[in-house]
This record gives sequence, C-alpha cells and structure tokens, in this order.
Amino acid sequence: MTAKNNHPELIEKLAEGIGNLTFSEEWQHYLDFQSRFHRYSFGNALLIAAQCDEATQVAGFNAWRKMNRFVRKGEKAIWILTPMVYKNADAEEGDPECIVRGFKFVPVFDVAQTDGEELPTICNRLDGDDPAGHYATLLTVADSIGFSVEDYEFNGSTNGDCTHSEHRIRVETRNTPAQRVKTLAHEIAHALLHEKFDSRALAELEAESTAYVACQALGIDSSDYTFGYVATWAGGGDQAIAAIKASCQRIQKTAATILRAFEPAEQAEEAA
Repeated sequence: MTAKNNHPELIEKLAEGIGNLTFSEEWQHYLDFQSRFHRYSFGNALLIAAQCDEATQVAGFNAWRKMNRFVRKGEKAIWILTPMVYKNADAEEGDPECIVRGFKFVPVFDVAQTDGEELPTICNRLDGDDPAGHYATLLTVADSIGFSVEDYEFNGSTNGDCTHSEHRIRVETRNTPAQRVKTLAHEIAHALLHEKFDSRALAELEAESTAYVACQALGIDSSDYTFGYVATWAGGGDQAIAAIKASCQRIQKTAATILRAFEPAEQAEEAA
C-alpha cells in the first residue's frame, strides 16, 4: 500500500454498490417505513435537539404502537409544537378550507425510548475483530491532527461523533472492533474535512466514503454499513453516485492521509 495509490477502483465500487442497493426491494421497504415519520419544522427540530440532543427518530405514542413499538414506562416525553387546524366556516370561493388558529404542545418519543419490533435498516453494523490493531493506529492519526478519542456509550443508533470546538472524537464502546475501526476512520475524516461545511448530507457522504476507501484498503469490508449510510444521506441512485464522483478527489486525498499511517516508515517519508 502506498499513499500515492488513491484507490480509484474503490470509488467506482462504492458508487456501483449504492446504485444496486437503491434499486432493490430492501431500499423501497426502508423508504416506505421512513415515509411514516413526520417531517419536522426547523423550530421543532430545535426543540427536539434542546430536549434530547441524541434523538434520531421521533414519533408520538400511538404512532410507535402502530409500528409495533412501545414507549417504556417512565420515559420523559419530548415536547414539540403542532398547529391547531380548524375548518374555515367563513370561507368564500378561493379561500382555504382550513385555517390554523394557534399551536399546542404535543409529546413525542425517540426510538431509543421504545421497545418492540426491530425497525427496517439498510445500515448493518459490522461484525468482526481487529486482529491487526488498526484502531490503535487510527488513534495515532487522530492524535497527529490534535484530536483526542474517547470511548462513549451513546443512546440510540449513534456510533460516534466529532466536535471541532473541543478537538474531540467519541466512539461507541459497545460496538464490535471492526465497527469501531470504521467509525473512527469516519470521524477522523470529519476532523480533516468538515470544521465548516454548508451541507450536512454532503459532509456525511464524504466522511463515510473516506472511511469505506480506508477500510477496504485495510482489508475491512464496510459495504454492509456504508452503502446504506451514504444512500440515506445522499438520496440514493444517480443523485448519490453523482455526489460521490463530484467529491472523489477530496475523498481519495483524505483516505490517503489516513492510510499513510499504516505504511512502513520509509514509504511514508517518500510519500511526504
């Protein structure tokens, strides 16, 4: 392995894998499920984050029951605003049939506050160990760019996060060693690329694609997780493939930076 090899074939493999996934029945099933969740306004998104900053999927008590999941006893509700809609009794031709007369607070709950049937997913956490000690090497990469790495137990489905203001990366400690390697590579990519960004979706696409290239080069196949993750953020199909190809130089360069730590010292000096 050399830093000069940017693994362009892995970018093509990633695009092909996402294309295949997003035309599958599994993808359609996932989209059907996601369509049952409400799309929350910016104001309600802020309310949710202020009350439960680790929330990932929220729904009302009865909505969860319809999906065969049940809010655990004693869980604290997350309160959001919903409009009070009434029939417009004074409507004339051309007027709206319904009008909004204020707002009221209603309770919702995050998926982490529920138990029941497993939810459809297209991101399957990786199985396997880390016999070559790749995680330890990635710790040196994080340290070299001034980021500390902490083990952490997240609520819900979060596997890791990266906070530039604190120069800190956190990685879910309960995941398998292989998943932790992939997650740390993803968060290092965020550390290198995304102190500032305009699009969260593009940032996630770049970080996960970088992790995929790095992991594949190290002999860890992350496709079961990466294809679904990138497609979820980027929209899938042609849209995701176009975004990957538009960012391929950033992805390849960042992956090469990470992989340089895995080269023999003399090779790394030549590539520098």
